[in-house]
Amino acid sequence: RARHPGPPDGGWGWMIVAGCFLVTICTRAVTRCISIFFVEFQAYFGQDYARTAWIHSIVDCATMLCAPLGSLISNHVSCQVGIMLGGLLASAGLILSSFATSLEHLYLSLGVLTGLGFALCYSPAIAMVGKYFNKRKALAYGIAMSGSGIGTFILAPVVQLLIEQFSWRGALLILGGFVLNLCVCGALMRPIALKEDRKTAPEFLEQDYVPKAQKRDLKRMSVCSPLIKAWSHECLCYCSWKEYDFLLMPGFMVLAVSVLFMAYGCSPLFVYLVPYALSVGVSHHQAAFLMSILGVIDIIGNITFGWLTDRRCLKKHRHFCYLFAVGMDGLCCLFLPVLQNFPLLVPFSFTFGYFDGAYVTLIPVVTADVVGTSSLSSALGVVYFLHAIPYLVSPPVAGWLVDTTGSYTASFLLCGFSMIFSSMLLCFARLAKKIKRTHLRSLTNDTGTKQHIWTNGAIAYSVAAELDQKDVEFLAVDTNSYSKR
Repeated sequence: RARHPGPPDGGWGWMIVAGCFLVTICTRAVTRCISIFFVEFQAYFGQDYARTAWIHSIVDCATMLCAPLGSLISNHVSCQVGIMLGGLLASAGLILSSFATSLEHLYLSLGVLTGLGFALCYSPAIAMVGKYFNKRKALAYGIAMSGSGIGTFILAPVVQLLIEQFSWRGALLILGGFVLNLCVCGALMRPIALKEDRKTAPEFLEQDYVPKAQKRDLKRMSVCSPLIKAWSHECLCYCSWKEYDFLLMPGFMVLAVSVLFMAYGCSPLFVYLVPYALSVGVSHHQAAFLMSILGVIDIIGNITFGWLTDRRCLKKHRHFCYLFAVGMDGLCCLFLPVLQNFPLLVPFSFTFGYFDGAYVTLIPVVTADVVGTSSLSSALGVVYFLHAIPYLVSPPVAGWLVDTTGSYTASFLLCGFSMIFSSMLLCFARLAKKIKRTHLRSLTNDTGTKQHIWTNGAIAYSVAAELDQKDVEFLAVDTNSYSKR
């Protein structure tokens, strides 16, 4: 494959966007629509809210928990192979679920197997969009991620109709055939090599970290053993470290913690919106329609926020756009318990759906801004992996609160405060970093255009890191370093 100087921002990239669009329909939209089966599962198996909620939790948890596995297969085998394999596993899980005789059966088939299949498809497809786009990255992600909203809008009433016509078993069987389209999506994911990508393993052997004696030994090796030459112990260690060195970046650490609270807050709503609507007297079709509204407005949030944050005036403020969207969704959850009828729940679906689409679009964009394009696939695998535990825990916890209190109020309030805390945490971290950076720059300008700073090497490097290594030049001198700007 040809090596490109940078992302092409078009061409086959739009086919990658189309493939990712279909992947989000077949993964995230189908996962959301599992909540429509909630009442059916509860009635058929005669279980409480908490036990039934584990089905949706395990699907989401397996999808996010195995996201690094999807990134690993994409990086070291092929994105196409990973997505096709994921499509087969997800389809098998849904088909096996249609024959379930207990909730435990659904935990394994619909939860673990389908979730694993979705994991192999989701993060590699999203990372491929980042490989093909730079200037229009947010717009491309907005279009690609809108598949979740469009899919929810279309599938929610369709799934409800399928349940009425063929029962929940027939509906799961049909969905199993539908997600086989993931194999088609995988075929579209043509790989691309960028100059900024890390060097391949054989090229590592030319670097200084490989001992000279070992280089001579490797050169004397037969050409019939390229794998031995490429994957020596030093290469494997170096690859593993460089692939995940972003984990030590302070910016990524803060983002990771905020993602944990955001994921805890957003998951229960998609599980309990339909049951909550039914509990306040809304009909089954109206409850499904609320999910459709949420889905279609999600699309508008995907595309409009993607387009807006690509504008010059907002491009530097993507983090704040992201945290604003998360905070607004948290406020929506806080007000949900007072909305007791269909006319009031409709505006909620509009508002929550719009900002949900906004921050979902910005997650990969913000991650790329923090770690860079070359580490995006691995970083997204970690970010989605961090969704796993909150996705696993939050719906059953919310269900336990409903069973204990007999009301949805405590569950929705906990979700709202969790998302608001996530937003505030990221906001304070960004403001603190900006204040610290401004303070350090002011120190370098106290004596005019040039300032002499006598310090030890460790402090000089710390200052350089805070100023993004653009404002300080180094001249190392034994115990002291002379730094000037």
